Amino acid sequence: MARTPGARPRRERLWRWRRNPLRRRSDVAEAWVQLATHVLALLTAVCVGLLAAGALGSSLADRRAEDRPATAVLTKGTADAVPAPVTDDGGAGVWTTVRWTDRDGATHTGRAEVPPGRKAGSTVTVWTDGSGRLVTKPPEGVEAHFQVVMGGVTVGAACGGLILGAGWLVRRRIRHRVLDQWEAEWQWVEPMWRKRMTG
Repeated sequence: MARTPGARPRRERLWRWRRNPLRRRSDVAEAWVQLATHVLALLTAVCVGLLAAGALGSSLADRRAEDRPATAVLTKGTADAVPAPVTDDGGAGVWTTVRWTDRDGATHTGRAEVPPGRKAGSTVTVWTDGSGRLVTKPPEGVEAHFQVVMGGVTVGAACGGLILGAGWLVRRRIRHRVLDQWEAEWQWVEPMWRKRMTG
């Protein structure tokens, strides 16, 4: 069947899986590598993502169980305090020095983010870990769920991407090997071809 002038050639899908006289063993090997890479990347991304999400969820649950709120006293007013970065929830506190007492009755001093406009001696709520050190408030509800989901998706996608990248390198190596074989064959055939053309 003649091809219409100017028509674009039709691209055959899955041609490496179909028997044809132009298909080489390297084409079949490349097809299997591609299939195995995609299946392995998908399975790994799902499994590793679920494991990462579970581990992150357990870590956040441990933080919520261990961290406790504590009442702290500002040792300095917030007029000259360093502004804290604006967060996504619109909070814009300031960093200043506070003093608090832990569960064992020991007094500690540290820097914490507090609402602006507070005077020295006023009280604020801070969060401490099991060792009595200042920490950020552990995420809860939607924020915690979002962190768990995003953590799982990120780790899963990274692992899947590494496998896809490794598969691409293997396929590239197969293609380079084929090109090297073609070059070697041409070095052998080219003198006879040239002799025939000039004879």
